[in-house]
Amino acid sequence: MENKILIIDDETRLRSLLARLLKLEQYQVLEAENIRSGLKVLEENSDIEVVLMDVRLPDGNGVDTVQKIKQRYPCMEVLLLTAYGTIPDSVTAMKNGAFDYLVKGDDNDKIMTLVAKAAEKARLQFRIRELEQQVAGNLYALDQIQGQSPAILRAKDLARKVAHTDTTVLLIGETGTGKELFSQAIHRESNRRTKTFLAINCGAFSRELLESELFGHRAGAFTGALKDKKGLFEEANHGTLFLDEIGELSLDLQAKLLRVLESHEFIRVGDTKPTQVNVRIIAATNRDLLKESQEGHFRADLYYRLSVFQIELPSLRERLDDLPLLAQGLARTLSERLRIPFRSIDPAFLQQLSQHAWPGNIRELRNVIERALILTEDGILRADSLPFRESTPLDSFELSAVEQRHIRKVLQHTQGNKTEAARLLGIGLTTLYRKIEEYHLG
Repeated sequence: MENKILIIDDETRLRSLLARLLKLEQYQVLEAENIRSGLKVLEENSDIEVVLMDVRLPDGNGVDTVQKIKQRYPCMEVLLLTAYGTIPDSVTAMKNGAFDYLVKGDDNDKIMTLVAKAAEKARLQFRIRELEQQVAGNLYALDQIQGQSPAILRAKDLARKVAHTDTTVLLIGETGTGKELFSQAIHRESNRRTKTFLAINCGAFSRELLESELFGHRAGAFTGALKDKKGLFEEANHGTLFLDEIGELSLDLQAKLLRVLESHEFIRVGDTKPTQVNVRIIAATNRDLLKESQEGHFRADLYYRLSVFQIELPSLRERLDDLPLLAQGLARTLSERLRIPFRSIDPAFLQQLSQHAWPGNIRELRNVIERALILTEDGILRADSLPFRESTPLDSFELSAVEQRHIRKVLQHTQGNKTEAARLLGIGLTTLYRKIEEYHLG
């Protein structure tokens, strides 16, 4: 990383003097004459270490701008310069995240010393973030998604090809097939990897709450809206937003989402002015959105906009050859988290796994492995720890019948608590109600 400094000051002579002094100290110096142009420079140079900014600028106040810079670029440090130093301003500046607050005309050596200290702190913060991203990148990289079956290799290959673009991606597959894991891996291998990744389950909120969560609101927009709130689109600006269970969106929210995809702007709840954003969308569903659009339940124009690049994630039934590898990997990971020793998996355990229908896919497998680890006394996973006893050939199962039995079993376990049942099943509450009605389980 080059030692980049940005000076934001409308006094040309002072700006030029500071720039010359900093260049003598081997800094790369960028300049801006107001807040607007300064923020534009920051967008194009997110590796700037220190911002030297005047307090009084033609288009705003530097003290207030500190908070905006620190929120968007937390690793940067900001030094404020003013010809009219006041104690209240200095206190506010430090609360907003400024590294220090200096009066113009102070000894230049003092400024250079503070710049050096601020740059050192910024470099340390950038390095910590880089290490955190490396750890997260390894955790969510496509190479870490286990499996060698043709279906999963094909899905990983498609994900790798689309990752380096800004193309909208639609992940399709049954519940529990790893759609959020794939979305995180695509983000980690994209050009947005250093920016924010946020995820939301569209089936987990009421229509009104989901609109506020996605788009934010202005103070007073509705009862309880006491202050302005940023939505997830703003929070994920320049990053990636994962919309799980996209098929649960109401038709009016589908229209608002379509506007974001087409114009990169939206309007907060209770606002009148549009907000511009640059967000990559990855959506996921376990429903047939084409059929839903033909039946009028999902906007056809949104479906075609979302499905520019589809990746189908295989069910566990379609990749049974991966079961031993997946079980071993999950057992190792969960044993560390649970602090339970893991030695091996008994062949009879794997045999039972291969005969199960897996309506909950990998999420269900994870739960089964966790239960088996808790029950083991010698670190060996055995068949008697499994919650099912199925020896019927898999071919005799119809998916709908298996799903119906599984939902009934979970509802019995939760004693009819549908919110808890939806959580255990890994689906939205509205999806659960739809399936209860479909299977006449009420």
